[in-house]
Amino acid sequence: MFTQFYKNFGAMKIQRILTLLIILIAQFDFAQNSVQKALNSFTASGEFVNAGISFYAVDLSTGEKIAEHNPKLALPTASTAKLFSTASAIDILGPNYKPETRIYIDGKIDTEGTLNGNIWIRGGGDVSLGSDYFTEDGHEKDFLKTWSDTLQKLGIKAISGAIVADGSEFGYSGVPKGWSWNDMGNYYGAGASGICIFDNMIKYTFKTGATAGSKTEITSMWPTVPELVFHNYATSQNVTGDHCFIYGGPYSLDRFAEGSLPLNRSKFIVKGSLPDPEYQLAYEFYNQLMEVGITAKEGAKSVRQLDMIQKNRYSTSYTLIYTHKGKTIQEIANLTNLKSINLFAEGLLCLVGYKQAGNGSTEEALKQVEKYWSAKFGFGGIFLNDGSGLSRSNGISASSFVDLLKAMSLSKNYDAFLKTLPIAGKSGTLAGLCRDQAGQGRIVAKSGTMDKIKSYAGYVNSKSGKKIAFAIVVTNFNTSSSNVVSKMETILNALAVY
Repeated sequence: MFTQFYKNFGAMKIQRILTLLIILIAQFDFAQNSVQKALNSFTASGEFVNAGISFYAVDLSTGEKIAEHNPKLALPTASTAKLFSTASAIDILGPNYKPETRIYIDGKIDTEGTLNGNIWIRGGGDVSLGSDYFTEDGHEKDFLKTWSDTLQKLGIKAISGAIVADGSEFGYSGVPKGWSWNDMGNYYGAGASGICIFDNMIKYTFKTGATAGSKTEITSMWPTVPELVFHNYATSQNVTGDHCFIYGGPYSLDRFAEGSLPLNRSKFIVKGSLPDPEYQLAYEFYNQLMEVGITAKEGAKSVRQLDMIQKNRYSTSYTLIYTHKGKTIQEIANLTNLKSINLFAEGLLCLVGYKQAGNGSTEEALKQVEKYWSAKFGFGGIFLNDGSGLSRSNGISASSFVDLLKAMSLSKNYDAFLKTLPIAGKSGTLAGLCRDQAGQGRIVAKSGTMDKIKSYAGYVNSKSGKKIAFAIVVTNFNTSSSNVVSKMETILNALAVY
């Protein structure tokens, strides 16, 4: 009898425990908001079994956490890293700051119009100089005419020395740490430098064959790069678009083309990186002076090639004759985030180091960025090696992005920063995101895309009036990037109606 009683009692106890668990689970599920549910569904997807995922979203008005998943997991993020470059440049330098390129002479002009000395072009990290993004086709060299006019107005007819370009205050690393050989020769792998010109880019014009596997031919390149040797292994194939890759390191005059290009094209342009922008500017200005009849006896040179240190001489020995002001930080940052331009992001980052410490190297710039933001939020766990996100050695968590976004939302430069961000379903790299969905027009963010990396970070103006900061980073997924985006949209749309 007692045995049966204890059996019944035990059964009742187990039943009550199970009932309590069911109630608790139901209450937990009810307590989860729609964003967290969408996030949980996302992370449970089979495509992400081996993936790294970091997500964080907060209500900026209350500081309340909305949803999270591994919020402090630092991952390579691709181009969302540009948020640190653009935010830093805007907040530290100000949106109206303009980088400068200055022209000096180091000698006297005699009665016959001969400058007994050299022309010095001192680079100030202006990425907009002759840029396609700021000039119309055929007008990329107009600034050189303005410079030659300046010399003519001074009565200079000949130069006994050389045209020397000097970008040394930004160093000569070429590209930041962690960049791949596969990227460096292509236009998006052009590193920042003290002197930039024509987006640090070469445009190669190819003529392709009529049959698959036939050779391609280089018919021209712009600008002309003296002594450049081009090895062309690209073939004509039945493809659409550019499947050609350019290989070559900084300052190397050897370039290699591999891959394939569409059949039957008389003019197909492939963009690559410019080997030596510093020397290229001296060469372009030398040619411009020759066109207007001003000779330079010793031709075009660069400080890197001469292995000189010139910085202190500008204030003590040289005479400033002209200052070229580039586009504003605001104008450059707008295009950086809207079109995800790597060179501009690297240039903005380096300008921070240059203005804060007189050193425009990537290493110094990163120190200045960390110093600035560490006073506003915890910078530990953020691993930055460049300004564009092209380095796979970068590591940034979703919570670190949100910390940055929160800090910028409190900045006097918030509106300037906000203007740089593409709008979901409408502009820039977000034009196709959440199109005709709840998130369209409500999300402003920076995207990041590389092989096996997809990320977004930005702000959401939710339907209920909440202002949300969010970030999501996913790496090493076992599906297509487009499928990842489609699944991410479920979370983003949930934020938009939260």
